[in-house]
Amino acid sequence: MSETVLRPSAISTEKPAERPEEKKAPPLLKQLGPGLITGAADDDPSGIATYSQAGAQFGFSLLWTMLLSYPLMCAIQIVSARIGRVTGCGLAANLRGIWPRPVVFLLIVLLFAANTINIGANLAAMGASAELATGVPGRPLAIGFAILSLLLQVFVSYHRYASYLKWLTMVLLSYVAVLFVVKVDWGAAAYGLFVPTIGKGGDSFTVIVAILGTTISPYLFFWQTSQEVEEIEEHEDARPLKRAPRQAKRELKRIRLDTFVGMAVSTLVAVAIIMSTAATLHASGKTDIGTAADVAEALRPIAGDFAFVLFSLGIIGTGMLSIPVLAGSAAYGASECCGWECGLDNKPGQAAGFYAVIAAATLFGLVMEFLPIDPIKALFWSAVINGFVAVPIMVSMMMVVSRSAQMKQFTASPLLLVVGWAATGVMALAAGAMLIFH
Repeated sequence: MSETVLRPSAISTEKPAERPEEKKAPPLLKQLGPGLITGAADDDPSGIATYSQAGAQFGFSLLWTMLLSYPLMCAIQIVSARIGRVTGCGLAANLRGIWPRPVVFLLIVLLFAANTINIGANLAAMGASAELATGVPGRPLAIGFAILSLLLQVFVSYHRYASYLKWLTMVLLSYVAVLFVVKVDWGAAAYGLFVPTIGKGGDSFTVIVAILGTTISPYLFFWQTSQEVEEIEEHEDARPLKRAPRQAKRELKRIRLDTFVGMAVSTLVAVAIIMSTAATLHASGKTDIGTAADVAEALRPIAGDFAFVLFSLGIIGTGMLSIPVLAGSAAYGASECCGWECGLDNKPGQAAGFYAVIAAATLFGLVMEFLPIDPIKALFWSAVINGFVAVPIMVSMMMVVSRSAQMKQFTASPLLLVVGWAATGVMALAAGAMLIFH
């Protein structure tokens, strides 16, 4: 089947001649972009709830999952970025090169459903956390967060918006700071980090799948692929690598650096959350988490007001970072599947379908705020759903990155293929284990 090309950057022949070898590598911070934002968005309130549940319920014993997931998430996100940078098309457009449109459409529907659940639960967690910190009712605050996020996505240019998101990643440092105000048994933490332990019963498998589902999530695949395409369109001299192979050395190196750093930030924060909740909630016997705000509130008498403030700030900040990634990834996928114009640099009138999906995902998520749904359970199970949805998408991605018809000479290296397929296999095994043992 011939490759589907939907984005302008994939077909442009009018850009100036490339001069990649004449340019020096930009400073480190300027090389960080899609990968850093993707990694930070990985630690959204869904991730915070999942990691908190793991730490509160199982103490330090599941820390080893972070060491397992880091190389796997790096590999699959590098595959995502590589597909976008090489082809100049988003992930859904590339999936249409190997699967019929109805199959791709089904995957996008599942993505949209999981993302909407995630957005709704994130907004509820943000509102509840802000209510604890300010005393203002949480529901109006959640509505305000949703409207603010939607307005920024629709009316702020991609370049400025990406810059905002990059700086917003700094809020993640609040979770690392929590470790300095709680008492941690570092010996037990080291043992849990380096010695794999699986508890008896199905609950541990469910939490492991949830951890993998929130660290290796479908929305992150679509987002990072599309952000690489946006980067091509943002820079006048950039082109898809299959049309400008001399740019490959610099750009593929940047992608690796950006992704390794972004996923390292994500992993460090996840480890900090598990350790802090293990050292406080689990140690004090509080093993069942009610809401994300309850996690912050539970920390107050155990670790003090400072830990409470840091944890609450993280929930709100990562929510503001993740909502546009969740809504945007669904919009990119739907638009590419349906052949609509898409991209955050387009005006609403130029990409009506794209912005309609962003609005629908955000507003449908907001509706969940008015339904009798437990936010923490919705967050946790959305991560589990992502664990299952990720498997067919990851298989498809590995097929795309292996095909010279779509990737030309930039198919994945043997090492990337091995680790990428390993990530896919681990996700499939974890999901199957949960079904068998839960």
